[in-house]
Amino acid sequence: MAAEKPKTAETVETAVAAEVVAGTTVDHLTATYQAHYRSLLGLAALLLDDTASCEDVVQEAFIRVHSARNRVRDREKTLAYLRQTVVNLSRSALRRRILGLKLLSKPMPDMASAEEGAYDQLERDDLIKAMRGLQRRQREVLVLRYFADMTESQVAETLGISLGSVKAYGSRGIAALRVAMEAAQS
Repeated sequence: MAAEKPKTAETVETAVAAEVVAGTTVDHLTATYQAHYRSLLGLAALLLDDTASCEDVVQEAFIRVHSARNRVRDREKTLAYLRQTVVNLSRSALRRRILGLKLLSKPMPDMASAEEGAYDQLERDDLIKAMRGLQRRQREVLVLRYFADMTESQVAETLGISLGSVKAYGSRGIAALRVAMEAAQS
């Protein structure tokens, strides 16, 4: 039998470097948080309707990606994982909210938040109303494509749909927005 090679400082450093490259480091995730928190918050805001839920969704997304950071093989995909997690958590939040509304015996009064006061501009209000009137997939495709500035193939990968579906939902969504915005301006 051959004798086992003694571990040198070089072999230990190589093993540690291989371990770090295999996943997203805490430092990389922290840098991603600092650089992209606001854009992810904006992404959630376009999918949800209140700031508190958006903040919760984005924080939860970072917690989940942090917990699974060793499974992120390519650090460059950390932001993509975060975006996908924000979209999925936003969907879940909307599902829970719908279930909660079904269980309520009487509707809660609508109260405008202080953050919504910042959106008093007429065109922005009309656009938000028009976006909310779109089908869920159309809204998701448009938000990811134009707000998150993702390519069509990135949107397809994030939503788990084909490239042709992304193009179809995007085209139909833009057409529906155009009609809604023209109606709001007249």
